[in-house]
Amino acid sequence: MTVLKDMLEQQLDGWRMPFYCYILECSDGTFYTGWTTDPPRREKQHNAGTGARYTRARRPVKMVYVEEQSDKSAALKRELIIKGMSRRRKRKLMDDKGAESVNG
Repeated sequence: MTVLKDMLEQQLDGWRMPFYCYILECSDGTFYTGWTTDPPRREKQHNAGTGARYTRARRPVKMVYVEEQSDKSAALKRELIIKGMSRRRKRKLMDDKGAESVNG
């Protein structure tokens, strides 16, 4: 029975929806943090004025940071952590991620 269960879990892993935590830079230089399952679509929604109320008056916005999370709960928790960071710490997070993608 456990072999069948393991096989089913492996198949389901391929069907799981990815979740992302992201940071947008608004036209006034402020940052907005959120979560989504589709970063390009979400950026378009923000720029169309159908995203968050905060970004509507600060368009255009640009997605400057994206981090994949294991599930929705992890994405929501990470969003709260990032929202609690100072502007300087958010900038460092983005800079470190950029260096990571160039070096790794």
